[in-house]
Amino acid sequence: MHGQMGQRRKARELALQVLFQMEYQLCAAGEGFQLVLDNFSASNSARPYAEQLVKGIVDARDEIDQWIRPSSEHWRLERMPHVDRNILRLAVYELLCVKEVPAKVSIDEAIDIAKQYGNEGSGSFVNGVLDDIYNRMRREGIVE
Repeated sequence: MHGQMGQRRKARELALQVLFQMEYQLCAAGEGFQLVLDNFSASNSARPYAEQLVKGIVDARDEIDQWIRPSSEHWRLERMPHVDRNILRLAVYELLCVKEVPAKVSIDEAIDIAKQYGNEGSGSFVNGVLDDIYNRMRREGIVE
């Protein structure tokens, strides 16, 4: 991985850590960023995209969650593991709002990150949910 893709991957991982902190500590995005940056070696070049992701997810969370709920049949959003829920939110935000990232890339990245940070079932869970969301978005003309 190199250049833009590598930076985006780092940014997604950074955003995931911030979202996790925000849920865990019940803090605001700015505070979440500070906590993560103080405790992780976050690359500065990944930070702008990570901030865009976190802010976008915070601002559009209701809409994002409305996409996730019908696709995660057996898991209420509130009962999902934190990591899985936030990875899904990251990917759905990208699918809805970051048009320069192809849908397949967002989905593949989310699955890879889920395998890395989630539990042993996270990769296939995230894959299944995002596949369903992607198909619904295609039917509505939101993604290609």
